[in-house]
Amino acid sequence: MPHDPLYIRVPESELVWHPLDAVTLVYHRRSGQTHIVMEPVPQILSVMQDRAMDAPAIAARLAEDYELPQTDAAAIIGARLEELAALGLAERVSPGQADGAEGGP
Repeated sequence: MPHDPLYIRVPESELVWHPLDAVTLVYHRRSGQTHIVMEPVPQILSVMQDRAMDAPAIAARLAEDYELPQTDAAAIIGARLEELAALGLAERVSPGQADGAEGGP
C-alpha cells in the first residue's frame, strides 16, 4: 500500500519571517528569495519544525488548533507541500532520509 510522501522543512535558521495582516513574507536566506505566503502555509511550516511529516500527520496536528474540514485537509496540505518543495522551502524525503532528519545534527 503506498504511503503519503514525507517532507521536511528547511532549517529555521534559513528563514526570516515577517507577518503582514493576511499574508506572511518568508525570506529564504539560501536562495535570496522572499516568498509571499498565506494560511495555511505558515502554520504548515511551523508544525513541521525539523522533522519529516506527511500531509495527514500535518492535518492532524493542525486540527488540534484550528477547525479543519477533515475530508479535504490532507489533500489541501499535500498540495501546499508540493508547492513548498517547488519553492525550496521544504524537501520531499524518503523514509530512510526522514529517520536521519528527525534527530538532526
